[in-house]
Amino acid sequence: MASVLVYHVVGDLTVAKPELVEFLESETVESAIQAIGESTEGGIPIWRKKPQKGVIENSEMRLQRFVGILNPLDIVAFLAKDWCLQDQEKAMKTPVSEVVVLNNSLLKEVDPATRLVDALEMMKQGVKRLLVPKSVVWKGVSKKFSILYNGKWLRTIDTGSSTNNGLANLNRPSSSTTNISKTKYCCLSREDVVRFLIGCLGALAPIPLSSISSLGAINPHYSSIEALLPAIEATKKLPHDPSAVAVVESAPDGEHKIIGEISACKLWKCDYLAAAYALANLSAGQFVMGVEDNNMTPRAVPDIGGVNSGVKGENNTNNGSGSMRLRRFSSRSIGFFGNAVSPNSGSARSMYRGRSAPLTCRATSSLAAVMAQMLSHRATHIWVTEGEDDILVGVVGYGEIMHAVTNKPPTTTASSNP
Repeated sequence: MASVLVYHVVGDLTVAKPELVEFLESETVESAIQAIGESTEGGIPIWRKKPQKGVIENSEMRLQRFVGILNPLDIVAFLAKDWCLQDQEKAMKTPVSEVVVLNNSLLKEVDPATRLVDALEMMKQGVKRLLVPKSVVWKGVSKKFSILYNGKWLRTIDTGSSTNNGLANLNRPSSSTTNISKTKYCCLSREDVVRFLIGCLGALAPIPLSSISSLGAINPHYSSIEALLPAIEATKKLPHDPSAVAVVESAPDGEHKIIGEISACKLWKCDYLAAAYALANLSAGQFVMGVEDNNMTPRAVPDIGGVNSGVKGENNTNNGSGSMRLRRFSSRSIGFFGNAVSPNSGSARSMYRGRSAPLTCRATSSLAAVMAQMLSHRATHIWVTEGEDDILVGVVGYGEIMHAVTNKPPTTTASSNP
């Protein structure tokens, strides 16, 4: 186990993290779209109302108020329902309690003195957010990225007894060494943890330079949909982690070639109403590749609260809030910029590039390269391909990265091929 995972604590990662502002389940989908667009994680935790004034809320009560994490794909899948497309204004005013997937196991409250290795174990078990008290007064001397645990300096004097005593303190419970204000919290995401780890690559050696295949970091159990199938079919089998479905073309030998993806991170800052219409009316291949607008019938869409401000429409009837405007729909209006190709033009697809292109790597890519690629693109996962035809063999997400850095390193280090 790398010492950096043992000596650092969760509190080290909360530096400069903003205070948590709870987004209540009674808020509307319209408000959620704005909140997600302004968030740094591409998803927001949803909460029930706090207890009445005078009621002291403990950790268990707080976690019971947590509902789940709402992501862009959940919203687009909801807006793609028939009744939502027919009455979009009503859909945008729907409470998020009717949209968010209930799962209160995605968040766990931890003490700032929790070891980083323990936080990684929680996230390996499916936790996506750590709720950390932000107002902490450490007893004794402390500093950013200090080597302490439970508020105490670890003793690292070069004597056997001192070192052993210091390490033994890791397993002792906290003895009221911190004065924690329960009024302010911040949320740590898995991206925050990976960003910290990429700054400690030397301490994690030789794991970062090992290939993802040698580390067992490739997950072969991914969700996929054929390009010719309706895109809406992807919403019927949304995976839990990562929230992404690969759009593939099948080869005669049964292998899959990836041409795109329908995922939460790709839809993060999209035009949600346009994406919902495209999801309901296009094939999966058309959704991710881009199609011509000419043969599509214009449809009136409400311009509510600037939700669609990123895509200019046609024939605006008025300029006020909630105005109705006509626009031809395609995946171009979502914010994807692929080539406009026919659904059956396989050769043209191999030439397509753009914002909708899936993020891919090779099985021989190093873990460090994969981590850097994910963070630079603000992605939650990377598809693993092989061969010139981009045959899909698996996916690497945050969970696989955390398993890799906490497992025993391989005996031999494979050459990296980012």
